[in-house]
Amino acid sequence: MIGNAWLMIAFPLVGAFILLVFNRFTNRWGHLLGVAMSLASFVVAVLAFVELLGFGEEERRRAVHLYEFIPGMVDMGLLIDPLSISFALLITGVGSLIHIYSIGYMAHDEHRRRFFSYLNLFVAAMLLLVLADNYVGLFIGWEGVGLASYLLIGFWQFKPSAATAAKKAFVVNRVGDFGLLVGMFVIWTTFGTLTFKGLGEQIAPGTENGTMLAIGLLLLLGACGKSAQLPLQSWLLDAMEGPTPVSALIHAATMVTAGVYLVVRSGAFFFPEGSGAALAVAIVGAATLLAGAIIGCAKDDIKKGLAGSTMSQIGYMMLGAGLGPAGYAFAIGHLITHGFFKADMFLGAGSVMHGMNDEVDMRKYGALRKVMPVTFVTFFIGYLAIIGFPLLSGYFTKDGIIETAVHHQPILGWLAVLGAGITGFYMSRMVFMTFFGEKRWADDVHPHESPLVMTVPLMILSLGSIFLGGYLILSNRLLDWLTPAVGAPAVRPEFHFTSVPGLATLALVAVGAIIAWIKYGRVPVPAVQPRGSFLTTFARRDLYGDALNESLFMRPGQWLTRLAVFFDNRGIDGVVNGLAAGIGGSSGRLRRIQTGFARTYALSILIGAALLTGALLFVGNI
Repeated sequence: MIGNAWLMIAFPLVGAFILLVFNRFTNRWGHLLGVAMSLASFVVAVLAFVELLGFGEEERRRAVHLYEFIPGMVDMGLLIDPLSISFALLITGVGSLIHIYSIGYMAHDEHRRRFFSYLNLFVAAMLLLVLADNYVGLFIGWEGVGLASYLLIGFWQFKPSAATAAKKAFVVNRVGDFGLLVGMFVIWTTFGTLTFKGLGEQIAPGTENGTMLAIGLLLLLGACGKSAQLPLQSWLLDAMEGPTPVSALIHAATMVTAGVYLVVRSGAFFFPEGSGAALAVAIVGAATLLAGAIIGCAKDDIKKGLAGSTMSQIGYMMLGAGLGPAGYAFAIGHLITHGFFKADMFLGAGSVMHGMNDEVDMRKYGALRKVMPVTFVTFFIGYLAIIGFPLLSGYFTKDGIIETAVHHQPILGWLAVLGAGITGFYMSRMVFMTFFGEKRWADDVHPHESPLVMTVPLMILSLGSIFLGGYLILSNRLLDWLTPAVGAPAVRPEFHFTSVPGLATLALVAVGAIIAWIKYGRVPVPAVQPRGSFLTTFARRDLYGDALNESLFMRPGQWLTRLAVFFDNRGIDGVVNGLAAGIGGSSGRLRRIQTGFARTYALSILIGAALLTGALLFVGNI
């Protein structure tokens, strides 16, 4: 099956093609085809995974040649190894559950068939990104998910806010894509190859120079754009304008994790451990996890609160990836478990919206646990996982990142501990405002539990949120699995149940949850958002990220554009138009001496001859 791994990409791509080309003729069964294509891709991924397990550790990097792509530069091929197949299982598995959920969520949308075509297109592009054996194929998939995300975020084009959010995501991601593209140019110029295998053979472990640092920083810029890390995070919260399954697919299990994949796959450019590029990755991750957590504290929109949480959790993954092989297993482990518990919560939020007439303001919820018991239980499990409740998935993966970070980068590690405490507060706030307290919804709203086609995926995702983290991290199962793809750390990390950072994390999480209960669980929640302090306003406005971008980039860009237009009109066009006007004016004046009378021309010849004769006589006398 590894030799036919291209089928993983082909199935959803064919599904997207059929649904887009045959248009309205597939309206009745198009959603079923979309689900079938995603499930078929998942089956291929599982079979390839099982086959890969049958090889010895040193043989678990299998190349699949497809065709000659760019002669003299790169062939198109796939790399099936523990890292890529782990991502493929996550993308197709969680992606298929989201497809199934969407059958119920989008049941009344007249363009449901087109929605499923975009979902299929997104899955195909994401699979190409993680399975390609070279940076060119990765970049094609990278741009493919950018296109698909634009289409999905702006799916409800009749909403100006959705169209604006799609354009914003597209533009901000182009900034990161520029960094990735320039990094690829530098890699090709320096090493003469863009294949992962070829680069692995040329780059000596432990070497670092200015070029390697530049490549690492350029790749980091690309990762920041796709994974919504500082300073390219501004698009993520606005992207919540898309349908909720889009948020679950893009912002939980797939697109936003592409940056983490890029950093881990390109680990050779971030060595040796503690190098400038690796340190930059860790700093960006630590800063982003705090920024996302602070933003999440002040959001009343349930989806935007989860978006701030996503930004924060990806920051934890980037922090782990910046620690090198010692943190790779925890970073990828958290990426996988996050795909489950965050998809669980996003889809749970969609279930709440489904029963609340698409209301997203948590101040208009309350007491929903009584009327939506399945949604409540599954959402609550995801909540416990993300705050790191002992023995649930997030406890093993996130606390593993924190402990490793405290050991290698103490300042950043303790900042991650602080971020975990803030996570305990804002996630508890979300649960208390949504499911506890007194009901605060309007009289014409009749909340109800979602149908099975929506709740069954929630149940499956919640099971992964409970058990997956411990299975991956304990006994270093994931570390041993990933070693052939990403290398082995100098010292094998171990998860400790009673480490000082771990106990401090649990204590701060408990404090955060208690504060949230005092402020939002024990007392009535105001129907109108209080004004709040400066810090509250700071968080509500996304840490003034949009204002900063407007001041630093948009307004100077406008001035530069106006200057360019002025220079073009008065400079370039002025010279061309002035020259044309001068020639035209001179021609008009010269035309006046062409009278058409012979006597005038004879007089002109006589005067000219006289002047010429006088001049010659004058020169001769001199």
